[in-house]
Amino acid sequence: MTVRSDMTLEWHLRDVVAKEAVDETVRAAVDAVLKHMQGGRSSKPRGGRELVRLLEEARGTAAGVAEWQVVRLVQDAIEYAEGRILRHDFDDRYRVFGDGQRRESHTGLVSGTMKAAHQWLVDSGREFLAEHPDAGTEQFLEHFRAQGEDAQFLQAPEDRPGRYVIPRGLAEAVLWLERIIRSGRIDVEDAAAEARRIVASPEALALLAADDQGQLLLQAAELRRRAARLKELRTVVEDPQASEADLQRALEGQYWIFGGRFVGEAAQRRLVPGDEVDIPLIRGDGALHIVELKRAMSFRTPLVKRHRSAWVPGGAVNDAFAQAINYLTGLDENRERIRADFGIETRRASALVLVGHPALHPDVPEEEINEALRTFNSHITRVEVLTYKELLDNAERSLAGENPV
Repeated sequence: MTVRSDMTLEWHLRDVVAKEAVDETVRAAVDAVLKHMQGGRSSKPRGGRELVRLLEEARGTAAGVAEWQVVRLVQDAIEYAEGRILRHDFDDRYRVFGDGQRRESHTGLVSGTMKAAHQWLVDSGREFLAEHPDAGTEQFLEHFRAQGEDAQFLQAPEDRPGRYVIPRGLAEAVLWLERIIRSGRIDVEDAAAEARRIVASPEALALLAADDQGQLLLQAAELRRRAARLKELRTVVEDPQASEADLQRALEGQYWIFGGRFVGEAAQRRLVPGDEVDIPLIRGDGALHIVELKRAMSFRTPLVKRHRSAWVPGGAVNDAFAQAINYLTGLDENRERIRADFGIETRRASALVLVGHPALHPDVPEEEINEALRTFNSHITRVEVLTYKELLDNAERSLAGENPV
């Protein structure tokens, strides 16, 4: 799901929600949302699932002190961010751009659209009846139902300026594609959007139609997308200034990088009071697997140290391991509540600690660093420690070994 974050939402939170908030905790929760939106590297307000999480937290805080007007306003903000309230409706509802008067342009837009739609219905109906003079009421209505489905794929041919075309039967092709995407082994974030994009290309549609399983092109596109995201992630990992928050943003939604054992990410990161995991993954058996992120190239302490004749993990690595163990202990102790509240099984929960990069130790061979961590991992259960580079190298090898069927 794509989360929308724009000036409309920012103004709504700042000029509407914040002014309604009375309790200091509610004000602080709204400020946290605004700080997140304004904390990106570009001028565009930052969104992502973290935005929705912070909005939900603000809604819960307001409900806790019975500020129900704020609860309603924040709920509208959540629905707008998730695309369930259209921008024109949101703008018109709260007048965030104007002086309190309804926009006449919106009224004109709606009335003009309705007039054009009704005229189109009349013309299309006459055309259908001319071609099917014996059609009954059900056939007539079915014609318009199919037309409505196809209308969402309206096209503007370059060789016919000012004219628009609704390709007949395209909705059925999209439904077919969407079912293929959802039933395959590939991970496409928005199956419906991907299907709509593909049917807009006659060449792509022809390739899919010629493929027995209908998945060749889709899987190739998904592998290409994964390779591009992996390249972006490696850039962040190798950035000496990248913080844990930067690494977390780069990894969000990319659970495939951690291997085929995982089927998705849990929406809730705060499962135990006082603890918030960085990335909560769900294994194929339904159990939780948490990922604890430490810094990569900006890690300030040694990853390994010399002990007698061998390299062993440094103190900071042991501290990170202990932190992961504490998280797992908390999950064990709160297992019944977590399962009841979130439907997540934590009895068999495990953890991965991502920390550092071999380039931090140019005087130590990379293989010896990896071997030191593998030896450490072989003597512990439920927790694994990896460098970011080894994780990315594993993911890259996995991509190289996958071939579209």
